[in-house]
Amino acid sequence: MNLIKKILIAIVVIIAIIAAYIAWSIHGTSAQYSLADTTGTRPKLADPDEQTIPTIKTADPIGWKDGEAPVAAQGLVVTRFADKLDHPRTVVTLPNGDVLVAETNSPPRKDDGGITGMVMGYLFKKVGAGGTSPNKIVLLRDANGDGTAEQRFVMENPALDSPFGMAFRDGRLLVANHNAVVSFPYALGQTTLSGTPEKLMDLPGGGNHWARNLLLSPDGNLLYVTVGSASNIAEGGIEAEKGRAAIHEYDFTKKRAREFASGLRNPNGLDWNPNSQELWTTVNERDMLGSDLVPDYLTNVPFGAAYGWPWAYWKKNIDWRVEAPMPQYLMEYVRKPEYGLGAHVAALGLTFSKGGNRMGAKFASGAFIARHGSWNRRPLSGYDVVFVGFDDRGNVLKKPPVPVLTGFLTDDENARGRPTWVAFAKDGALLVSDDTGGVIWRVTAPGAQPAAAITPLPTRQAPPQPKGTGKFIMKPNAESDLVKPTN
Repeated sequence: MNLIKKILIAIVVIIAIIAAYIAWSIHGTSAQYSLADTTGTRPKLADPDEQTIPTIKTADPIGWKDGEAPVAAQGLVVTRFADKLDHPRTVVTLPNGDVLVAETNSPPRKDDGGITGMVMGYLFKKVGAGGTSPNKIVLLRDANGDGTAEQRFVMENPALDSPFGMAFRDGRLLVANHNAVVSFPYALGQTTLSGTPEKLMDLPGGGNHWARNLLLSPDGNLLYVTVGSASNIAEGGIEAEKGRAAIHEYDFTKKRAREFASGLRNPNGLDWNPNSQELWTTVNERDMLGSDLVPDYLTNVPFGAAYGWPWAYWKKNIDWRVEAPMPQYLMEYVRKPEYGLGAHVAALGLTFSKGGNRMGAKFASGAFIARHGSWNRRPLSGYDVVFVGFDDRGNVLKKPPVPVLTGFLTDDENARGRPTWVAFAKDGALLVSDDTGGVIWRVTAPGAQPAAAITPLPTRQAPPQPKGTGKFIMKPNAESDLVKPTN
């Protein structure tokens, strides 16, 4: 092949790539419903708009200038707890008040080749999600109690591999890598992470949804682990989704794990409802059905619950794009989510109001949720922190979400930041990680007294079985008409 021919082929390829990107980026109609329409206990579900190329609309990351901050709801104040971090995601407060932040990103993504793979790689980088994972855990310490972390320690270890969820238990720091849960020896106050960790359980690695979150049971005997799907709707085959789109439960005593709940496309946030003691999660639903489908959601997760992915969404809606055969009787036991958080908002971090928090009476009973923000909806959705109210029996209220932090988007729809995680500091302030802005925000209601502790509802147990011999004896009844002779 001569040089001229090679040049011509290269030019054609470049033109094709540019044309494909333009078609990709401008494809997609605007939402017919408002974001509010797709939130709440009964979100509106549009007719599906099956797409070969998804609707694309991104917010270019521009960061925060010195002195800039999100807009806090009336009665709240937001300040910087720490900044200049490298893609901070999850936030965990240790019993001694130290705050751990995972600086992390996805593991190297499989190159699926072609124009699609090239464009997707470009889009990830464009929104600040395509870089190499820092693989670090940063310890932030506010030793003087002024609301700013004046001490910072970077904890590195070769065993950290796209770390995300973290939990502290009995002198061990548990970390969820994208492909395993590992346990490091760790003493409170320690500022390094040394040694070889113990592996608690393997996890399906990588995939489109690589982040794995952790949550301990209230008694510390069980560990809950989220694992998102490898794909949108199992287009790579259902076998590739084994162990995914699920929440797993690890038993420390038995040293074994089981699948706790399934059919959750990409579960992220985990927390215990302080009233009912139920496990709740935030879930990112499927794409490429248009700007209005499917709403991400907040829901409780009983043991054995199934939420339908990939075959169904919102209990009774079948996704006819899925090629894998639907399990028999699936539609008879799929659960409906409790609360819609809006289409494509990318709901991530979750924490319930707890005793000792300083967010004021307006936010006394409910859940704080970080909505990371859409890339495939017109107009953009999310890019905020909201509060979903609950009653004193642990039931979600039939009310719209209340804004807590906004202002992450500029008027021309550039992203100063993207809220990712929420957690309470030991002093009762709400901490919000901002992975694009590299900031941990601190939110409080000035003058608010620490909230009273929440007393869980009494649990009801089945009555004891009556005592007996366990034997059942049948005796004939001579007076029965069934044994009397007939004429």
